[in-house]
Amino acid sequence: MSVSVDSRFTHKIWNEVELSKMVEGGIPYPMLSDQGGRIGAAYGVYDEAAGVDIRGRFLIDPDGVVQAMEVLTPPVGRNPDELIRQVQAFQHVRETGEATPSGWKPGDKALKPSPDLAGRVWEVWKP
Repeated sequence: MSVSVDSRFTHKIWNEVELSKMVEGGIPYPMLSDQGGRIGAAYGVYDEAAGVDIRGRFLIDPDGVVQAMEVLTPPVGRNPDELIRQVQAFQHVRETGEATPSGWKPGDKALKPSPDLAGRVWEVWKP
């Protein structure tokens, strides 16, 4: 889901007029309105003086634990491909107990953490 201080009406127009032209069918997740900034404040991205959220991205697992976060200033856009890659990596880790090296993608080799792997990662993982 996405959250911003914009109203649900602004989200509707943003999705229908802008996002639907960039992402076929619009975004496939809900956009939540946090007009008071309480959610943004809880995650440290609400700019009270300006009354806006700065760009923050948080990956929260099914147990409610923040597994990753990225905060960018407004002029810099986020990378949706990297977001999807990270979601897939966290899902893989959760399902298998393996570790995913830098840049890991589904189908790539993952690592089984163990004392035997210590000092031998270079033998197993070759970027």
